[in-house]
Amino acid sequence: MILPKVRDPRFTTIRRGGSQTDLHHHQLALWAATCAEHVLPIFEAVRPDDRRPREAIEPIRAWTRGEVAMMQSRTAGGHAMGAARDLRGGARNAAHAAGQAAVVAHVAAHELGAAAYAIKAVRATAPSGQAEQAGRQECQWQRDQLPAEIRELVLDDQQLRNEICWSVFAD
Repeated sequence: MILPKVRDPRFTTIRRGGSQTDLHHHQLALWAATCAEHVLPIFEAVRPDDRRPREAIEPIRAWTRGEVAMMQSRTAGGHAMGAARDLRGGARNAAHAAGQAAVVAHVAAHELGAAAYAIKAVRATAPSGQAEQAGRQECQWQRDQLPAEIRELVLDDQQLRNEICWSVFAD
């Protein structure tokens, strides 16, 4: 579970009663796609012929450009998560990261799911005794990719939802 029980209005667009602009929603989606894409090789090493997670990344980017409908990206996200169904460890988490990124078009707060699953993927594939350090490095890499306009929002969200995101954002 990566979503809070009560939705944060900062992750709901203005037209739906929240305070988020479309620009920030798009920036969250692009950041989530970047986080997920960073760990896709972990999935592809295990399932090189299964393109579903990788194919979930382009629709979310296309959605931010107004080229596809939200439902197309959301559907691609579901397919990416389906690719994870019979897997374990890093490959499963990497596929989930791609799926979470794609569904940001539907619910902006899934951006943290993409990041958290990516960190879990890196932790799961790190050499013995190095999982925590690898996770911290991935988290820092993700933070370095944050656009300035959404940086404070995401960092605050990481603190607020760290516990329900497996504490992967702890410093």
